[in-house]
Amino acid sequence: MHELGIVFHIIRTVEDVAKQNDVTRIRRVTLQLGEVSGVVESYLQDCWKWAAAKTDLLPGAVLTVETIPAITQCQACGRQYETVRYGRTCPHCQRPDTYLVQGSEMMIKEIEAVEADDAAT
Repeated sequence: MHELGIVFHIIRTVEDVAKQNDVTRIRRVTLQLGEVSGVVESYLQDCWKWAAAKTDLLPGAVLTVETIPAITQCQACGRQYETVRYGRTCPHCQRPDTYLVQGSEMMIKEIEAVEADDAAT
C-alpha cells in the first residue's frame, strides 16, 4: 500500500509549511489527485486518519481530495479526449499516437490552519 508513504510525504510537507508560517494546528488539507494517478482515495483517507491522529499538528484534520480528470491528446489529429472513457486509442481518428496531458499528478492545493483563538480551546 503506497498510500501510506504518500500520506507521510504530505504530512512532512504540511509540517514544513506550518513551521515556516508559525502555524500550530491544521484544520484541512486539500489535495488534487489525478484520475489515473494510481492512488486509491479510500486507502489514502484511511492512512490519513491514522497518521494525522499521531501528530501534534494534524489531529482531527480533514483530507479533502479533488479529482483532476485524465485528458489525453492525440498526436495524429490534435484532439483531446477523456482518457478513462476511451483509453490510449483516439476516439476521433482511431490512432494510438496519444499522450496523457493531465490526470496522473498529485499536489497539495490548500492548507487550512486553525486560527490561534480556536487552537487555544
